[in-house]
Amino acid sequence: MGDISVHLVDRGRVHADTGYVLDGYSMGSASNPNPDHEMTEFVVWNAVVDGPDRTVLWDTGSNPAAGDGYWPEPLYEAFAHVDAAEHTLEGDLGAVGYDLADIDAVVMSHLHLDHAGGLAEFAGTDVPIYVHEAELKFAYYSAKTTEGSIAYLASDFDRDLNWRVVHGDEHTLFDGFRLIHLPGHTPGVLGAHIETPAGDVLVAGDECYVEGNYADEVPLGPGLLWSERDWFESLQTVKELERRTGGDVLFGHDLDRFASFGDGWNV
Repeated sequence: MGDISVHLVDRGRVHADTGYVLDGYSMGSASNPNPDHEMTEFVVWNAVVDGPDRTVLWDTGSNPAAGDGYWPEPLYEAFAHVDAAEHTLEGDLGAVGYDLADIDAVVMSHLHLDHAGGLAEFAGTDVPIYVHEAELKFAYYSAKTTEGSIAYLASDFDRDLNWRVVHGDEHTLFDGFRLIHLPGHTPGVLGAHIETPAGDVLVAGDECYVEGNYADEVPLGPGLLWSERDWFESLQTVKELERRTGGDVLFGHDLDRFASFGDGWNV
């Protein structure tokens, strides 16, 4: 295995009800029939995985126009990316020392609008875009029909892109960087096992939005869970990887976990 470094890219903040992310968080009870709802600040992030001979971008973040009508109003009301306009992909990559021209490949953990909003930057290029077979099918099904999930926008991904379809449970991108299928949040979520000189990084991504999904095994909340059964099995996959490798787990939108990785992995 050659040297691999992981550089996290801050793509801004989403404000949303915690109940969307932790199932039952704001449920009433006999003694507390009207509990307060808690709004939480979540991080949107990408990562640059620098390998011996390839530089790979993990996800592409939200479209900067998310709050200016690009995202459907009901979705933005629920998940407000409050500073999307301040976070272009080119500018945020520059903040960690990279340029769009440095990117040799892109891995899409999934194609929801807060992850696929920067794919336009790679349209018409030969940069390979890795996505799981199940995700690509479900994204088009959702965006092009009235069924599926409303969190997919065809304008994000229905472009002239150099798709590289990932099949099955695992796919080795290069030595020390392995993609892992983690269905649950969507049918085709991809996580990763990345081996670096500083230790192993396990990308759970939106399989676990926050620490509570992982440590307490609380499922994602309403609207964020395609299959609870698959989600639970994928959770055990990540936990077994952590037991086996001792790797640090990176969650999809947990601001505290992102900040702790930012201190230790951007080297």
